[in-house]
Amino acid sequence: MARHVFLTRPPGVGKTTLIQKASEVLKSSGVPVDGFYTEEVRQGGRRTGFGVVTLSGTRGPLSRVRSEPMPGKCECQVGQYVVDDSLEQLALSIMRNVRLSTAPGLRVCVINEIGNMELFSQPFIQAVHQTLSSPATIILGTIPAPKGKPLALVEEIRGRPDMKVFSVTKEKRNPLLLDVMAWVQSCGK
Repeated sequence: MARHVFLTRPPGVGKTTLIQKASEVLKSSGVPVDGFYTEEVRQGGRRTGFGVVTLSGTRGPLSRVRSEPMPGKCECQVGQYVVDDSLEQLALSIMRNVRLSTAPGLRVCVINEIGNMELFSQPFIQAVHQTLSSPATIILGTIPAPKGKPLALVEEIRGRPDMKVFSVTKEKRNPLLLDVMAWVQSCGK
């Protein structure tokens, strides 16, 4: 039986939108939900990076476009984006708090997303492993569609027997909400 629910597909199909809707529905039904999602940062109609947003509304940068490398600083880069360490500052404490919560019943940790930028952080990878192993926590998360070089943690998640992975498309994003909700709620039983 699945203990965790993940959404997958290429960028732009609505995985984050679906995660946000599911989080709202779970919260309104009394399920403890915490976590984070990523969003595009735009200036003048142009994408300049990505941000991390907690479900409580705290924001921080995940990455930004950098034209010149910082002298003497080792920077992790995905394409044109330099990865910031705000992910660790925001996400790690949330994942720890959800795992260590003593609230009875179902607890959901939203992790949107486990992808290239996030996987530069070894503490983040460790926190994901700990959250996956936490017996009282259900992860509702997103992973990228397979493309290019496989990402070890993403492939590990895909291969785990305790996962339900939904493939999201723009056309079935809204109807999929009911299926995602049913699976998340069944994971807690």
